Amino acid sequence: MSTTADPLAALVSLPGVADSVEAVRKAVDRIYGHRVMRRRSNEVTSEAALRGARGSAALAGADWALEEVRRRSDFGSEGEPRTVGAALRLTAEAGQLLSVWRQSPLRVLARLHLVAAGGTEVADSVGRPRLVGEPVEEPLIELALPDAGEMAGRLDGLAQLLIAGSGAPALVTAAVVHGELLALRPFGTHNGLVARAAERIVLVGSGLDPKSICPAEVGHAELGGAAYAAALDGYASGTPEGMAAWIAHCGRAVELGARESTAVCEALQRGAA
Repeated sequence: MSTTADPLAALVSLPGVADSVEAVRKAVDRIYGHRVMRRRSNEVTSEAALRGARGSAALAGADWALEEVRRRSDFGSEGEPRTVGAALRLTAEAGQLLSVWRQSPLRVLARLHLVAAGGTEVADSVGRPRLVGEPVEEPLIELALPDAGEMAGRLDGLAQLLIAGSGAPALVTAAVVHGELLALRPFGTHNGLVARAAERIVLVGSGLDPKSICPAEVGHAELGGAAYAAALDGYASGTPEGMAAWIAHCGRAVELGARESTAVCEALQRGAA
């Protein structure tokens, strides 16, 4: 990452990033301009939250049909039900943490992990970054795992960068937060779910998607786990090309999330949802 005074903003100069930012802005503007949003935006927000949770759970290995997620009320403490329940809880919690995020991103990340765990894990390991020698359960992410010392230093650096503020577009900041959390995997479990929830917080809190109707999680799931992992490898490489590819991937995910909510708006307009 650049060593300039605003390293996040510097990423906009990478090849293709400005185009991704513009494409996302246009996609978000289109859905916010839909006539249904003037009357029924709360319904669109609720549906986007459900679909976003389903998408995030799918990327964590629990690829359930939307209607199955919608109808279920019992989510166990193990396996796929545990993952889906965690994703639903995180999506509901993310919107409550916007003001705290601006002052203390680390506090929000701890809260997100606590919510994801839902009382199903050893209390001492929940809501705090992992310590030396503690294992990480994140089987779908195959990147080399930084040791606890490197992780803590980079996590603090990310938090300081966010607190200091940046002129970077929301897409760029959200992509870096998402990618860095997946690369670091600061918690023993649920790192992917937490990273995607943090991406949502940045997109909403920045004002790009204030009603949370463009669920990037939907797009990430639609693009597929293999593409997600490949783009993440690019981020972790730290090369300009890799960073640009990851930001573009996240941008495409937001565009697909906006498209999903456009379909919801069209269904509401027809009276079919």
